Amino acid sequence: MNLKPLLLAVVALTLAATAHAQWKWKDAKGNVQYSDRPPPAGTPDKDILQRPAAASRSVTVVPADQPASAASAPKPAASAPGKAEQEAAARQKQEQDRENAKQKEEERKLAEQRRENCLRAQANLRELQSGVRITRTNEKGERVFMDDAQRQAEADRIRTIMTSDCR
Repeated sequence: MNLKPLLLAVVALTLAATAHAQWKWKDAKGNVQYSDRPPPAGTPDKDILQRPAAASRSVTVVPADQPASAASAPKPAASAPGKAEQEAAARQKQEQDRENAKQKEEERKLAEQRRENCLRAQANLRELQSGVRITRTNEKGERVFMDDAQRQAEADRIRTIMTSDCR
């Protein structure tokens, strides 16, 4: 019986299994274990040799009969930002820049609308003050001439618009 193909198959399977494994740790007997699942609860953090890139440190579960202070405190994160933190900060800055640009565009549009309203109001006020007879269409669709009281009310309304839009 030729053991070489069998040995190659075992090595290939072992390598294939470890290639997909994301977790690597030492068990209680000191044997190295590979898995796509986290190690069993109670495995000391020092025995975990490899974690998936997105995995954070393991959470220590303290039994109900022990005080919370009995658990070891987590180690503080490194003070220098990592690549993920830098990318997150860059994305946040881009989002803030987009929001600022959007707000400035809205303010520009609002200012343009105010300017147009101001110009229209000034033209309407000049027309009212010119003394030319002005007609309006009533609810029946008939043309009706504005009297002096209606002209004054319309002029007051236009001045209110000019106060808010002509700055």
